[in-house]
Amino acid sequence: MTVSLKRRLFDLLEAGDRGALPARLVDNGLCLLIVVSVVAIALESVAALGAAYAGLFQAIEILSLTVFTLEYAARLWVCTEHAPFGRQSPAAVRLNFARTPTMIIDLLAIAPALLLPFVGPELLMLRLFRLIRLLKLARFSPALTTLGRVLYLERRALVAAIMVMLALIMFAASGMHLIERHVQPDEFGSIPAAMWWAMATLTTVGYGDVTPVTPLGRLFAGLVSLLGIGMYALPIAIIASGFTNEVHRRDFVVTWGMVARVPLFAKLDARSIAKIAGLLHSQEVPAGYTVQRRGDSADCMYFIASGEVDIAVPKGHVTLDAGDFFGEISLVYRTTREATVVARTDCRLMVLEADDFHRLMDENAHIKVEVTRVAAERRAAASGDVLPEELGDGPAADR
Repeated sequence: MTVSLKRRLFDLLEAGDRGALPARLVDNGLCLLIVVSVVAIALESVAALGAAYAGLFQAIEILSLTVFTLEYAARLWVCTEHAPFGRQSPAAVRLNFARTPTMIIDLLAIAPALLLPFVGPELLMLRLFRLIRLLKLARFSPALTTLGRVLYLERRALVAAIMVMLALIMFAASGMHLIERHVQPDEFGSIPAAMWWAMATLTTVGYGDVTPVTPLGRLFAGLVSLLGIGMYALPIAIIASGFTNEVHRRDFVVTWGMVARVPLFAKLDARSIAKIAGLLHSQEVPAGYTVQRRGDSADCMYFIASGEVDIAVPKGHVTLDAGDFFGEISLVYRTTREATVVARTDCRLMVLEADDFHRLMDENAHIKVEVTRVAAERRAAASGDVLPEELGDGPAADR
């Protein structure tokens, strides 16, 4: 019973289908509690609201602390079900799991509240650290997880950008100190004093509380402002570029997996699969959508990653599902579409453009032979010369 309960809890919290109703209820419930808890912490700091709704805020805090503590303990209990930990002892598994970034965030989200009853008034600032709970949302957001991965992968470039920014601050502060120190000794009498102006100017905030008064100082300040516009945008550009690359990398991995599952490409090596994956782009269509119509010009062929499509042939209908392909006949024989294809269910298709199709046929003899054979059999079936059931390797239909 204990093992069964642990496994069910593990699937619910860690490894189960996140689209299933129980998992969605848990994830959405925790996200809602995180948001409510953080909003309550913020509103409690307003003196009038804190006095009027003290009981409500206390109840929310107790509920949040109880749920988050139970969640942390449950995740720590079921983590031994993780396959990657191999043959480690349960204690070693839990220690390693507790040191993962998400579990550290979970611990920091509850630790300040647990420590509050044991600290004096001078440490009541620990209450503010309860806002760390907001970081727990990263566990339930693929986008935030991707952003965290981007920050980690681009850490060297970001550190370099920060070093350049610090160097610019020192350069700007030193220059303004040399130019304005005699005119404004209070503001620019030392490099550390001038660094406030340098940071405000380089970040283009420009508070205006400290400004140069000499012509040379103003000219130098203009140069510093131009440098700030370029250099302080650099970290944003690094993160944006890294985020784009990460999304493309993830899509490539997904496409690779789809290509590798297509029987037509089963005999290809990794290099060839990677090349084909780079040629394909994904298209999602709903049930009932007409993918192509008879008589349309042919500009691509399709591979079915998931779902089913229906194709009408003279002697009935043919259904294709994941792993099949269609649209090749019109490209092989360079004709217009000879059949209409309709999605029976929601489908994810991988599209290969006509130019890439012909290039792929020229470069890979195995694929050319197989596609040409299937195209000939399907065209014969579409003309009524062959029954759909007689095709063997592929459903009969024109594409």
